[in-house]
Amino acid sequence: MSSSAHRDTGHDHAAAGPGPDRLWSVQDHLDDVLATVRPLDPIELNLLDAQGCVLVDDITVPLSLPPFDNSSMDGYAVRVTDVAGASEEFPAVLEVVGDVAAGQTDPIAVGPGQAARIMTGAPLPPGAEAVVPVEWTDGGSGAGPVAGMRARSLAPEGAEGHVQVYRPAEERAHVRAKGSDVRSGDRALAAGTVLGPPQIGLLAAIGRGTVRVRPRPRVVVLSTGSELVQPDEQLAPGQIYDSNSFALTAAARDAGAIAYRVGAVADDAETLRATIEDQLVRADLMVTTGGVSVGAYDVVKEALAHVGDEDEPGGGVDFRKLAMQPGKPQGFGSVGPDHTPLLALPGNPVSSYVSFELFVCPAIRTLMGLPDVHRPTVTASLAADKALTSPKGRRQFLRGSHAGGSVTPVGGSGSHLVAALAQANALIVVPEDTESVEPGTEVEVVLLG
Repeated sequence: MSSSAHRDTGHDHAAAGPGPDRLWSVQDHLDDVLATVRPLDPIELNLLDAQGCVLVDDITVPLSLPPFDNSSMDGYAVRVTDVAGASEEFPAVLEVVGDVAAGQTDPIAVGPGQAARIMTGAPLPPGAEAVVPVEWTDGGSGAGPVAGMRARSLAPEGAEGHVQVYRPAEERAHVRAKGSDVRSGDRALAAGTVLGPPQIGLLAAIGRGTVRVRPRPRVVVLSTGSELVQPDEQLAPGQIYDSNSFALTAAARDAGAIAYRVGAVADDAETLRATIEDQLVRADLMVTTGGVSVGAYDVVKEALAHVGDEDEPGGGVDFRKLAMQPGKPQGFGSVGPDHTPLLALPGNPVSSYVSFELFVCPAIRTLMGLPDVHRPTVTASLAADKALTSPKGRRQFLRGSHAGGSVTPVGGSGSHLVAALAQANALIVVPEDTESVEPGTEVEVVLLG
């Protein structure tokens, strides 16, 4: 991720007055979230446990890689003068003084007129200046060029006797020089690096068995609604399948978190409070979806609006209206004795996913300690049959399919259109002061995935 995906480029037209009727801008709400969330404390982890974590310190190479000159081919270690002018008609005939295998500790010296059979990765023996591939030789068989070496157990004579070399070799040919990858004292990895398989391989190669990182944040995702049924169960009239908790848990994992999904909680404030309390033991961040609007059964708002008033000074969840579409109703605050951050997202599938991308994903990346927490943005030409309309005073995020330098809207603006969301790889951003966008206009695009 790079770039600042949601920075205002002009004046914010959302109302900024105090009190419950304040209409928050997208940027003000995001700033409030990121000002509260702090990177997790560093810990020392074994290499494989550190996968996906963010490196806290620069890593300096303690030893050069490779740590010694070694062969890049299976063949024979030789002196350059001994194979000068060699050809199939007039091969150089050298005495084979032994084998040099990877990991071998007692070196064999190569003198004038001599060669040592050497394996890929084995150290270049003293006296040798180059390696000739086995395909340039008779492999010690005396029967012309060979395609490869036979195993020593099948052909012990290959490590002694004589070998015919059919081509000359320049000095250092097929030799990997000590320090040609990295040198002792070089910076191997910079602080802020996310540790993936190549980085973990490098750490192991330079002898690091543990590393200091910020751990992957633990995110608990909880959906609410008495109408929600788990997939594979039978739907009764008026019920729908719970998709939000699956989508947001997957999104949290995609953002780098260790995510836990909690089955849908019915519309009961006490049950919701008890469930959240039970989950706090494994949460660095709580995410709820549903129940944050102004309906009579909006249980998250009912359960959490005053949760921090008495028991936990400094805690509590603030429910807000944002100048955006979709995702106008939002909640943010902290719960529990450790003031665990909680983001309460709307229940409509598109609203919840867009809200996750705008607010939860940056919070997760902040917890990880990443220097850049936003999705990348680009400008693209709008490819549409007609002008896009957007409500004045609202920043609209439309699903889009981005390819090359253009972006095409996918589906309508309805916040329930989950099938269209599955076809999108970007969000088209329409600013607050724009009510219509004509085809061909350059628009801001937030890239997803």
